[in-house]
Amino acid sequence: MRDFEKISFEQFKKDIKDDLKLYNEYSLPKRDSVYTAGYDIYLLEELTIKPGERKKVPTGIKSYFDKDEVLLLLVRSSMGFKYNIRLCNQVGVIDADYYNNKDNEGHIWLMIQNEGEKEYNFKKGEALAQGIFMKYLTTKSDKSINIQRKSDY
Repeated sequence: MRDFEKISFEQFKKDIKDDLKLYNEYSLPKRDSVYTAGYDIYLLEELTIKPGERKKVPTGIKSYFDKDEVLLLLVRSSMGFKYNIRLCNQVGVIDADYYNNKDNEGHIWLMIQNEGEKEYNFKKGEALAQGIFMKYLTTKSDKSINIQRKSDY
């Protein structure tokens, strides 16, 4: 099974700010309709990004899912198509053992860049990216892998 959770308030204070009201009011990712593949990821606060600028954006979320799955993060189509806003890594890859890791609880961040010619002002609660859960396959030689991320998974 898979789902999204908020990071703990302690992690929120460390990564974002000590603001219980903001912590309590932000939304977990959700789909727009029954046929939507991606879970929209919403901005915690207003954000302005100028042409050529890059910004690291906290989401306040983490996700758990089956060990043979991956969570792919992609910019929402309209952000890239209409405004030339992109994720700096193009596609984010979140592995199952990132959940509850000891470094940051599995807090998912986005790094975005404005490659357009105009400043873009995001509103608080606006959907910036989307997460899609996918199964993946491995090769038979993977049987020798025994390295694990330091997590509570």
